[in-house]
This record gives sequence, C-alpha cells and structure tokens, in this order.
Amino acid sequence: MLTAISFVFVFGLLVFFHEFGHFALAKINNIKVHQFALGMGPKIISFKGKETEYSLRILPIGGYVKMEGEDEVSDDERSFSSKTPLQRISVLAAGPIMNIILAILLLTIIAFNFGNPVNIINETTKNSPAEKAGLKSGDEIIKINETHIDSWEDIVNTIGKSEDDILNIKVLRNGEVFSFDVVPEYDEETKRRLIGISPVMKKSLLKSVKTSAENVFLVIKQILGFLFNFIRGEGSAKDIVGPIGMVHYVGEAAKISIFSLLSLAAVISINLAILNILPFPALDGGRIIFAIIELIKGSPVDPEKEGFVHMIGFVILIALMIIVIYKDIVRFNLL
Repeated sequence: MLTAISFVFVFGLLVFFHEFGHFALAKINNIKVHQFALGMGPKIISFKGKETEYSLRILPIGGYVKMEGEDEVSDDERSFSSKTPLQRISVLAAGPIMNIILAILLLTIIAFNFGNPVNIINETTKNSPAEKAGLKSGDEIIKINETHIDSWEDIVNTIGKSEDDILNIKVLRNGEVFSFDVVPEYDEETKRRLIGISPVMKKSLLKSVKTSAENVFLVIKQILGFLFNFIRGEGSAKDIVGPIGMVHYVGEAAKISIFSLLSLAAVISINLAILNILPFPALDGGRIIFAIIELIKGSPVDPEKEGFVHMIGFVILIALMIIVIYKDIVRFNLL
C-alpha cells in the first residue's frame, strides 16, 4: 500500500508539473486548450472550465494537454499550428523546464529542513588532527593558510586540495582570532585530506535554493555523460530502469523517509526532463527540432511528413518501453 501511494504521489507530482508547464505557456501564447488530463485511461472525475476540460484518470502513468491544431491542421487563429515557431518552442520546452524547477523545489525543501553547512565547527572527531591542534566546537574558521574562508565549501576544497604538510588555520573564538597549526590526514576512502571536523548546520532559504540548483545541474551533467557514453557503446543497459523498476525504488525510498522519497522524485523529474527534451521524434525535443527547422527555412515542414516521423518515433518508443519493462520483470524476478 505504501509503495502504491508513494508511486501515485511521485508520478502524479511529476506529470502535473510537466503538463502544467505546457498548459501555462499555451495559455500565455493564447492557444486554445481542449483538455488537461492527469493520468491515462477512463476518467475518475472531470469538470469543464471556460473552454478546457480538466480530468483525473484512472492510470497514474502519464497525462496530456490537448491543444487545438497540435496534431492536425487547423484554421483556428488560436491553434498551436498557427503560432510562430518560437511560440511553439516555448510551449514544448515548458514541460521539461517545469520538471527541472520541480527538482530544484524538492531538493530545496530537503536542504532547508536539514540546514546548510557553514564555516563554524560543530564538533571535532576524537583524536583527530583538529582536536590535537586545539580547535573546538563553536570556532568559526576564517582563514586557512592564505585562503580566506566564507563557507563550508571553502573549507572542504582548501583542505582537500592543499598539498601543504601543515595547515595554518585561523578561527574566530569569542570575538578573538586564534591561530592553529594542523597536520591533515589523507583519507583513502574519500581520496581527500581531512582534519576531522563537522559543520554547524543553519537554515537559509537562499542558500538552500542555490545549493539545490547546483546539485540539479550536477545530476544533469552526470545523466548527459551517461547518455553520451551509452551512445558510444561504453554504457550498460543494466543501468536503465523502466516503470516497474521506478515503482520498486519509489517504494524502497518511501520506507526510509519522506526526504528519501523527495530526493528520488527530484532525480526522476530531472530524468523525465532530459528524456523529453532529447531530439527524438514524438518527444518534446523532436517537435522542437521541427519548429527550429521551420524557423531556419522560413516555412513549415509538411504536416503529413512531420506526423509520419512522429508516428515512427512513437512506435520505436513503445518498442523500447516494452523491452525495458521486460528487463525490469527479469531483474526483479516477477516472472
């Protein structure tokens, strides 16, 4: 039950943000939206707004925004197809962008709850270089050798990358500056030099947003690196997880804590954004490519030809999805 509830929560949140991005930009660009649906299949509930039908559907595996002239030729001046290439690109890109925003939001919630490390010592490890040198809880590190310290990241980077055998560390203690010579130790596990201190954690919304945004773009970089290596034949298909695998991992994360669940949701949201923005037919990225071609050549691609390309892309995606689902079934011994 916990797994099912967690799955519906996570994917409902991801799909809502993604589709709301498309919906909001469609409205901003004065495009007629016929339907805004969360889920697939038969309706559970629905209501009609001024021109848009909003519905919640039984299968929590997706959603969609149905716009006038999105997949067919329309003479309506408010149709998707009648808008400029840049307007259409903004609508198509809005979904993935909202998934990135959601990831930053989720990680910000986590970071703010736990607080962010600052350059004040919370405690020193027993018999560590810091304790032996005389550093104490509450000391604010302001300088290491010739490097001025403003954050915990400065401390980690300065100590970790230093090649000096002795570090001169200046701290602010009770309004006075004290100087200590500390001999760092090399940690084989982290491959870094350490002195054995932990930071005080303070809550800061701006710092939480900044840290979360940096972490999101770090994950994006790692995912793109994996995709690049996979295309070159250096990646492994074993690292690819499908819907069944996601259900499993969402359930496991929910058992640990709400923050583990939110962290996993953020990573899945980033993956969803990148997947949709890839220049592959039937995906948002594939449709953006056609809009860019129109922007360059000054005239639209034949709608029938574009539709055929997207249909082929959709068939390929379905085939890939079936393969991934089968691999999930084998991986989790569901046969």
